[in-house]
Amino acid sequence: MKKYEMIREIFNSCSGNQMRDVDVQEIETDDIDAYLAQLYRGERFISNKTVMGNSVVVFEIDASGLAQRVSFTEIS
Repeated sequence: MKKYEMIREIFNSCSGNQMRDVDVQEIETDDIDAYLAQLYRGERFISNKTVMGNSVVVFEIDASGLAQRVSFTEIS
């Protein structure tokens, strides 16, 4: 299994409020797509995946109308 630092940002939907909740975790998985699907199990979500050149995978997510970003950085 690979280790990743996962950063989950949940953006505040209130107008004029630019704050966001940020959660940082270290996880182990062989499949980050499956891990993400499990994380949002039971929710209606749409995601756009971007693979960056620096071993970072970023998902822009709409989960039941709530904007979120989840980034996975592989830890060597």
